[in-house]
Amino acid sequence: MPTRSMSGADPARSVGLVEPRIQQFDTPLRLDCGAVLDHYALVYETYGTLNAARDNAVLICHALSGDHHAAGYHAGDAGKPGWWDNCIGPGKPVDTDRFFVVSANNLGGCAGSTGPLTVNPATGGCYGPDFPLVTVRDWVESQARLADALGIECWAAVMGGSLGGMQALQWTVDYPTRVRHAIVIAAAAKLSPQNIAFNEVARHAIRSDTKFHAGRYYEHGVVPEHGLMLARMLGHITYLSDDVLMAKFGRELRDGKLNYGYDVEFQIESYLRYQGEAFVKRFDANTYLLMTKSLDYFDPAARFGDRLRDAVARTEAKFLVASFSSDWRFSPARSREIVRALLDANRDVSYVEIESELGHDSFLLEIPLYHAALRTYFQGIAVGAS
Repeated sequence: MPTRSMSGADPARSVGLVEPRIQQFDTPLRLDCGAVLDHYALVYETYGTLNAARDNAVLICHALSGDHHAAGYHAGDAGKPGWWDNCIGPGKPVDTDRFFVVSANNLGGCAGSTGPLTVNPATGGCYGPDFPLVTVRDWVESQARLADALGIECWAAVMGGSLGGMQALQWTVDYPTRVRHAIVIAAAAKLSPQNIAFNEVARHAIRSDTKFHAGRYYEHGVVPEHGLMLARMLGHITYLSDDVLMAKFGRELRDGKLNYGYDVEFQIESYLRYQGEAFVKRFDANTYLLMTKSLDYFDPAARFGDRLRDAVARTEAKFLVASFSSDWRFSPARSREIVRALLDANRDVSYVEIESELGHDSFLLEIPLYHAALRTYFQGIAVGAS
């Protein structure tokens, strides 16, 4: 069993206190669904310094329930670092002494970027369910406009895990000359039917909640807590492996004995309910629906006759693709499909499969071999005078 740090929190090696920034856009954005956003905003954070050559910028793309706060600490919340703080910072795999790191909350998110929780100028109230569905391609387009606003013509690297890795892959297809390296971690070129099924069950749980009110729960002053909690509990099970659940909880009883009822008896039940209750306090149900649909729709090969090789043949980036042995949500086989398409297209790709019993969530954790692979790869990215 590999050693690892579950939190990776180390204030001494952190980027320190960070403040989110807001970039407003007034140029209309036409989405894949046909809707147009005349005005929108992206919330983002930066870590490190953009060099004089402007060639050391790294874009971090977040997964389904992530946001812009990838590293460092917020004032008033100094005990809780960003979700990838173990990976981003001085001397860490994504070394902020060398790289200028940008992390944005996706369009449609619930952490400040324009989405269901923000004001719809047409009504004066929250967008709610009226916010249009967005795709990974829409996110890439909005991120490209953010890069323009920051004066970044080409990313040294675009990096992400899970849904974030899908964004990194889409970047190389849509903007082949604006990405030098792509780090695609625990991802897939498209969702399997099983994954789409998990997402549909989660959406059904939310939409069936009596407090959902067809997505207009803001107007009723309520939150579909039960449905969102069930969706998170289901998702969390898929992010972990059976081995880690057995090692962490086994069949341990909370009270040390069976109570012969339907309340919490096993420790795993207590854990899942805690995860669900905590998630409800920080995430929006309409955003969860939207993000899972974005996952379902992702398929960069669709515009190329369903041939992934042809989709990636246009890319110019070098690739690092990484997977984890116990990840059954986005298994190593799905990463190898991406690698095979890149090799067939004569692209430059490295692949690493990390032994880990921690399941899909491995990409968030400080697993030594995983971090060593990232560190070595980033050390090989030339920036500035190097």
